[in-house]
Amino acid sequence: MTAPVLPADSPDAIARAATILREGGLVGMPTETVYGLAADANNAAAVARLYAAKGRPRFNPLIAHVTDAEMARTLVEWPGMAAELATAFWPGPLTLVLPKLNAAPICDLANAGLDSVAIRAPGHASARALLAAFGGPLVAPSANPSGGVSPTTAQHVSEGLGDRLDLILDGGSCTVGLESTVIAILDGRATLLRPGGLERARIEAITGPLAAAGHADAPASPGMLASHYAPRAAMRLNAPSAGSGEALLGFGAIAGDLNLSASGDLAEAATRLFAALREMDALGPSCIAVAPIPDEGLGEAINDRLQRAAAPRDGS
Repeated sequence: MTAPVLPADSPDAIARAATILREGGLVGMPTETVYGLAADANNAAAVARLYAAKGRPRFNPLIAHVTDAEMARTLVEWPGMAAELATAFWPGPLTLVLPKLNAAPICDLANAGLDSVAIRAPGHASARALLAAFGGPLVAPSANPSGGVSPTTAQHVSEGLGDRLDLILDGGSCTVGLESTVIAILDGRATLLRPGGLERARIEAITGPLAAAGHADAPASPGMLASHYAPRAAMRLNAPSAGSGEALLGFGAIAGDLNLSASGDLAEAATRLFAALREMDALGPSCIAVAPIPDEGLGEAINDRLQRAAAPRDGS
């Protein structure tokens, strides 16, 4: 049976969702980045059910969503740089990976047994209302089958995971449309683990130049797997035109079958990216060719998602 879908701006729906989460259930919730699959961060059984619902590898840690810096400080050590970044960008599309406190109310399964926790204060009003009603941290990876295209509408959630959830809150289309930028502060410096909905330049205005993440056998944060965000069709990047059997996802002057932004606006392209990949997949091409995207500003995050979507899949 498909999970019921209720309006996310309804206080009754928020109260119902909070009760479901306290009882170990799963809720699809809107955020400004993408829709999240929410579970009680401190309930190992609920988190295990979340991993199973997504088909997500258990070595891939989850982001703990919090209301604010005060709740974050119950989970992690809180250096001055974290406080500065939170003051500047929370609530919003920035995730901080910080050392985990021993008494943190988050189960080991949620952070894959690491000594650190990824935390974020989402900017969507309904996500914040749900967190406040629940009264604690919620893990909430993207509400789609693992490795697939991230959901930016409640309909996407229902199509991908509707029969595995207890409730879906419909908060409309996501306004950012890309997952959060992930910054680790583990050794006194800031390291970029994943580009996302907050541009590098705005972060570096506070932190100075961001260090690059080194190679690790297991991911230190969500969104670091080589193959991720993938449509069913194969993908070819930096394509000026479509080849035989291909559909072209355009940008700027390269029109294509669909265009992420005819005006070349990277913010518009970021907002439309995941929905456009779904639409392109629905055309049934042998391959999705994607026009070049400038690797600047939000283009860095867009290209990161495209490269992961185009990476070799498991068994290929």
